[in-house]
Amino acid sequence: MGLLALGTALDWPDAKQKAHLVRAWGIKQLLEIWNKAKGKERDAMLWGDEIEYLVVNYSKDDAKVLLSLRQADILKALADSKTLKVTGDCAPGTEANGDAGNVTLPVFHPEFGRFMLEATPGKPWGIDFKDLLTVEADMKLRRCIAKDHMLPNEHPITLTTFPRIGSPGVFTEPSYPVSGPKLRSQFVPDEIANPHIRFPTLAANIRSRRGRKVQVNVPVFRDENTPWPWKDPTVNYDLHNWPEDDDVRNGAAPDNFIHMDAMAFGMGSCCLQITFQAKNITEGRKMYDQLSPLGPILLALTAATPVYKGFLADTDVRWNQISRAVDDRTPEEMGEKPLKNDRWRIPKSRYASNSTYISTDSRLRPEYMDPNLVIDPEIKQQLLDGGMDDRLATHFAHLFIRDPIVIFNEDLQELDLTKTDHFENIQSTNWQHMRFKPPPADNSIGWRVEFRPMEIQITDFENAAFSVFIVLITRAILSFDLNFYIPIVKVDENMETAHARNANLEKKFWFRKNPFPVRTTRRGGSTSRSASGASTPNGGPSRPATPPLGPVEDEYRLMSVNEVINGTAYAKATSKEVTEDAEEGEEFPGLIPLVESYLDSVNMDVATRCGLARYLDLIRKRASGELWTAARWIRDFIARHPEYKKDSVVSEEITKDLVGAVIAIGEREKCGLGIDDLIGQVPDLEKLFGNFLKGKSPCGGGQAALEQELKDDDTKVNGVKRKFEGEE
Repeated sequence: MGLLALGTALDWPDAKQKAHLVRAWGIKQLLEIWNKAKGKERDAMLWGDEIEYLVVNYSKDDAKVLLSLRQADILKALADSKTLKVTGDCAPGTEANGDAGNVTLPVFHPEFGRFMLEATPGKPWGIDFKDLLTVEADMKLRRCIAKDHMLPNEHPITLTTFPRIGSPGVFTEPSYPVSGPKLRSQFVPDEIANPHIRFPTLAANIRSRRGRKVQVNVPVFRDENTPWPWKDPTVNYDLHNWPEDDDVRNGAAPDNFIHMDAMAFGMGSCCLQITFQAKNITEGRKMYDQLSPLGPILLALTAATPVYKGFLADTDVRWNQISRAVDDRTPEEMGEKPLKNDRWRIPKSRYASNSTYISTDSRLRPEYMDPNLVIDPEIKQQLLDGGMDDRLATHFAHLFIRDPIVIFNEDLQELDLTKTDHFENIQSTNWQHMRFKPPPADNSIGWRVEFRPMEIQITDFENAAFSVFIVLITRAILSFDLNFYIPIVKVDENMETAHARNANLEKKFWFRKNPFPVRTTRRGGSTSRSASGASTPNGGPSRPATPPLGPVEDEYRLMSVNEVINGTAYAKATSKEVTEDAEEGEEFPGLIPLVESYLDSVNMDVATRCGLARYLDLIRKRASGELWTAARWIRDFIARHPEYKKDSVVSEEITKDLVGAVIAIGEREKCGLGIDDLIGQVPDLEKLFGNFLKGKSPCGGGQAALEQELKDDDTKVNGVKRKFEGEE
């Protein structure tokens, strides 16, 4: 999250009156950017990652683990540190992005939750392959620096959500009463949100615009002793502080669903995001399109969110929960009432999967487009008149069907075409799983694409692996001119499929059968280029001709995550599944084999190739099921805990032990040590990590000096070990 503007934020009734003006000025600013930057060229591709942390208060002497609401104090400590010097013990080799005496230090940002931090590298990464191997060290450095500017009992952890946020009782430090005037939530206090005026106004105006509180309902996991039908026992039907408290009495909390009622349950989630800068707008539009179908696959593969509000959920990922937590649509826009006051029915929340393709690629067939796409025709015409092409004008005319939610009165005095504030007001609150980002007003950087679906992982090694993997996929896409197009409605369907428990192993996703471009030989025969760049002749007529397009439905089929990531041959060899959907000649090569073919085509030293292979191997094993997702490991940890009653309840004690184990893993990784001593103490770590985090870091050094730091860790873990041994 970038810089936060200050000013007088308008409440919704006033903001609604100014929404049309903000949209109009936003389009003028967009056209100014377009005309200034449409011919912009950049030689090098740059990219960056965003890591989000939960900050928890954990002590072996306390009965429970709590969320720390000291975001502002931690950020101030970081800002006041002239050098951001790391004073604690970090693994040797964390001098990322430079020499030990010339380190490019990370940047820390506020997030919606006062218990959250965001960290980014101090400068963009380049495409040099050796740069890819410094990402992990930089992520460790960020975690080290963050920890060093916290209180002794505070820890930055990379769980997607805090398991007991919104549970009855105390779950934050300090603690505040619920049902405040901004969120009006019966589960979380207003003080859980960043106090900057943008955040409480965003939450309040979303609630006010939709005419009720947000309804975040997640199916509960039905275990052996879970009452059925299950009624959320935390819902207070007798609360009468605000008019919106009637929501639950009017059916907002259905049976068999965990009910949540505030933006904090969505925007309080952590994720891993990657932003790429393209060399020009054409390349950026191509990356946006080709990465879009990969979003659901990576969402399922990084699944890490099986617990909400102290209950096991029947889903594994966060996406829909965030979508519902910021859904500002009115009953008319949702189709619950006939259109009377609103302009159109809107099928999706403003936090949703993509609804458009935008590339100028000739392979983009009309059948891939959303047939029910809602756009503002007046805005589209304005963009066309300003010189924008039809596809991109359609994209922005779709985004601009939304109202601006937070408007500062000071920004309405006059239109300033040297800024992009009104454009970004709407662009940045369309949270789709891909985001196409024009250059800023000063044209100082290029056209960018943001890949947003991935869940945050427990360790920096995993987060680096998935970051590097996405970068390498973009290189393979551009190098081999790959084609992953499927109808956008199938991408929507895949996003829903990704939410299922163990979707990466048990579900199938629509994916394109043949990603290779169809070429024309000199003699006119059609060919399909392989990943190695070779062309396989198929025969054909004597004069050049483009092969006729068949039905679009013939271009894609259902595949497992294993087949998409590792290829049909690997999936058949390593899985019990039968890929019945693959007919002869329809074997999919796999994303990892495509990446490996790309790496084979470039010059690279052995050490760098081995380092990258380690990341690919982690992803290969997660996709095949040889290693578990974080969601599956968390479920198993809870299920095996002696305090778990098989009733779907995740107690304070279970939560403390889970967070303690996550902290212990992180401490060892931070220090450059393996997790060998945790094997057998923390259940099933080998199923989560295999051999990847075993043994001392190759960079060596420091184990004796770090023994004292790990003693407190051992206390955390040994308590967990005793409990699980008691079970056995």
